[in-house]
Amino acid sequence: MSRRESARQALYKSIYEIAGRCVPQYITSGDQDIGTSRRRAREVGFITQTADTLHYASCPNFMAKRGKVQTWIEYAVARAIFATLNAMPMKWAMATGRGLGRVAYFAAGHLRLTGDRNLKLAFPDKTEEERQRLLKGTFAGLGRQLGLFSKFASGSRESLLAVTRWEGLEHLESAKAAKRPIILFTGHVGAWELSSFGLSLRESPISFLVRRLDNPKVEEIVDRVRTRFGNQSVDKRGAARPMLNILRSGGTLGLLVDLNTLDEEAIFVDFFGVPASTTFMLAKLALRTNAIVLPIFAPWDENSGKFLVHILPPVSVERTGDEEEDIRKLTASLTKVVEEYIRRYPDQWLWIHKRWKTRPKGEPELY
Repeated sequence: MSRRESARQALYKSIYEIAGRCVPQYITSGDQDIGTSRRRAREVGFITQTADTLHYASCPNFMAKRGKVQTWIEYAVARAIFATLNAMPMKWAMATGRGLGRVAYFAAGHLRLTGDRNLKLAFPDKTEEERQRLLKGTFAGLGRQLGLFSKFASGSRESLLAVTRWEGLEHLESAKAAKRPIILFTGHVGAWELSSFGLSLRESPISFLVRRLDNPKVEEIVDRVRTRFGNQSVDKRGAARPMLNILRSGGTLGLLVDLNTLDEEAIFVDFFGVPASTTFMLAKLALRTNAIVLPIFAPWDENSGKFLVHILPPVSVERTGDEEEDIRKLTASLTKVVEEYIRRYPDQWLWIHKRWKTRPKGEPELY
């Protein structure tokens, strides 16, 4: 591989990585390499015998392990992009990021193929032109989020809140008043990074799970930004006990729930009418800790030129005594909430992720 080609690939990977905290590694591989060890999970008595690996839904790593030279190249590219965008006014930073996303659309042919396949599964009645419009929106949205994230590093609370519009804060306040643990969940819609960072801007910091990047220098940049206003990131390795401690102490935990999950760590529920391997972890946590479960999303609103941070009413958590069935029903309900929100903003979801990669036993592959 030539130096020019190596630098080009490092640039694209840095764009993807920072745009959403990361664009997940399994965008290309199709699988989630996530979950705590079985031993740690069993230590806290959290996992059943049939699925004893604790799974979490957060952004895993996109960068493969590199040598020192590649680590420094990635770091230099990421820092240069960050610094350049951070030096711009907010509107320019987001517009420039959006432009980078559009460039990435034409450069990443394999991701376009994945996106087109997903859109055919989710919207079989749409035309080719309509699907491509939605897919271009995905890349543009990732770039916009990159521009926004670059401003997280130095912007004041006031300037950052100025690009947001909030709805449903009363649901969060009611949940706090109930003196119960709170789980906030979201999907990869719009600026999902803002669903956690925005709460810290409003002096309501939360804890959230992450997989540390293999590039420690880029990880240091990203984590410092994400926790700038009081949020706490929890390393997924050995996360079982910390998660339970957070909730049992009355804390707030944030999770993403719309990604493909290894079959031993998931159950199948419908997503756009197609069975999708989905984490059961949030449902089990909610049932075990009596947590209030709130959906939160942060799509871009073109009319106002702001991100709408929307907290929805709590999801009903039903306990019948049959935990396995309760988990299945709650997981299906959470997935339905995410699907309905994607249908409202279909050009702002992460269509380049292989959401239906893991299939029920005996079914053919979809990619």
